Amino acid sequence: MSIPSFTGDASPYGGGDPYADYRTADFPFTQYADLADRRLGAGVIAANDEFFAERENLLKPEAAEFDPEHFGHKGKIMDGWETRRRRGVSAQQPHPTEDDHDWALVRLGAPGVVRGIVVDTAHFRGNYPQAVSVEAASVPGSPSPEELLADDVKWTTLVPRTAVGGHAANGFAVDVEQRFTHLRVNQHPDGGIARLRVYGEVAPDPAWLGVLGTFDLAALENGGQVEDASDRFYSPATNTIQPGRSRKMDDGWETRRRRDKGNDWIRYGLVAESEIRAVEIDTAYLKGNSAGWAALSVAAEGSEEWTEILPRTRLQPDTNHRFVLDTPAVGSRVRIDIYPDGGISRLRLFGSLTEAGTARLTARHQELGG
Repeated sequence: MSIPSFTGDASPYGGGDPYADYRTADFPFTQYADLADRRLGAGVIAANDEFFAERENLLKPEAAEFDPEHFGHKGKIMDGWETRRRRGVSAQQPHPTEDDHDWALVRLGAPGVVRGIVVDTAHFRGNYPQAVSVEAASVPGSPSPEELLADDVKWTTLVPRTAVGGHAANGFAVDVEQRFTHLRVNQHPDGGIARLRVYGEVAPDPAWLGVLGTFDLAALENGGQVEDASDRFYSPATNTIQPGRSRKMDDGWETRRRRDKGNDWIRYGLVAESEIRAVEIDTAYLKGNSAGWAALSVAAEGSEEWTEILPRTRLQPDTNHRFVLDTPAVGSRVRIDIYPDGGISRLRLFGSLTEAGTARLTARHQELGG
């Protein structure tokens, strides 16, 4: 699939809906989790310049806002990261050099393999960067900005220097099969970026999970993922495996109202083959629209032979339901069916990896350079 590219200025804001002339496209990698999600613990830990707008705005979960009347002591206040205009060294050399650029360091919320990046310049119509580039590194622990910028840190190019457009979602597919923990986002030579999204697959540390013993096998931060869902009308199914409890209705998964006799479902891939011993199904903040009943099934990796481990069970609105399985269930995939529609806010599957699961996860970790 060819990814559309956008270059050049957008028209000056002329009033009305500021997103009316926003340039965007469907990107082939957005089914993956956002590794730079603040809910996973991501952060923008440093930037060389944030004169007009703070670097932390890059990872706000909501779309960038625009207020044409919002000015401060330094000028127009933008909902993004914006640096001052670069200048040359003298009146004879007033322009920045080809190498001049601004940068921001991003700690991913969960280490992983990056599949795609969106550099969003929403509302930066004439003050966006001419080009961007993105590099990645894998550094264990909790390094400081100074440690990340040290000469011995190896940075791998994910997005080479590429021209971008103003007021646009600039998407880039990434094909680097490595596990990364941090990104360096560069804008050439200066300007503003509204949002950064880093789509990919979480690649957990098997040593950490081994020490934990029992953990949430479906959690996004531990390497679980949503394979597919019957309906994503109101909110994404990935919300159900985000950290913490839901804090509002759209922080979970809600489907449209069914008018047939079917039911809705989500299929999950666990971190690896696991032994499930306990389950939580939470309907927090889903009060008049929670699922009526739910059932759980498990399958081996690559298999469509599903074995029921929790029979169809009545759910209550705005309630966390806990179930201890009579017999541990072994598998790599889980399916939750809700009846007839509605939603759940979180699904937790507690257990541990099998020997085969541990071996596979360890081998994968080594393949990715972990």
